[in-house]
Parts: sequence; C-alpha cells; structure tokens
Amino acid sequence: MVPYIDVMLVLLIIFMITAPMLETGVDVDLPQAAAKPVEEQSTPPVIVSILADGQTLLDLGERRSEPVSEDQLVVKVAAVVRQHPETAVLIRGDTAVAYGVVVRVMAALKQAGIPKVGLMTRMEDL
Repeated sequence: MVPYIDVMLVLLIIFMITAPMLETGVDVDLPQAAAKPVEEQSTPPVIVSILADGQTLLDLGERRSEPVSEDQLVVKVAAVVRQHPETAVLIRGDTAVAYGVVVRVMAALKQAGIPKVGLMTRMEDL
C-alpha cells in the first residue's frame, strides 16, 4: 500500500508543475479599466485578438488563436453565433493598436449580424 501512495504523490507533484506550463495563449498587452468581470456562461466566448502589429487572431475555444483575415473572421464568427446565439464575442486589442483598427473589426462583426461585441481589458492595479 505504501508504494502506491509514493507513486501517487510523485504524479501529483508532476501534474502540479506541468499544468501551468500547458496554458498557452497570445501575448496581448490589454489596456486597464475599472470594469466588472464578465459573468460565466455555459458556452466559451469567441475571442478576437488584435496584436500590436495589427495581425488578427481568432480563438474559437477548441482551436487556439489561429491567424485570420478580416473576411475569414466575419464568416467564422457569424457561423458560430448562428449555431449558438448565446455565445459572447470579445475583442482583445493590444494597447499599441490604433483605435481605428479595433473599430473596423468591431464594425465588421456588427455588419455580420453579431448582436453584442465586447471589449476585453485587464483589471486596474490598486
């Protein structure tokens, strides 16, 4: 019985160390704002990331951050929202991105029939 406990503890330590390393994402420097957090929903949100160089990435949940053109973005997001109307669509724009780029992406999503488009920020430092 004791060897099984040792094995279990070793595996627990391995998982505790490797789990944070598995978290991948796109490095976006979000602007700070005093806003309340978004409520948890049953379906994961669609996240549109706009990097500092103007590149647009789409995160649909199961596929992580794939580069897309503006036309592809509109088609893919509209298809997801048609299948799951309760899906939230959020834009993560880097602080170095021009305001016009974020507005252009937001307007394209609105013209595609997305009823609500939100902007992601990070919490203000207290």
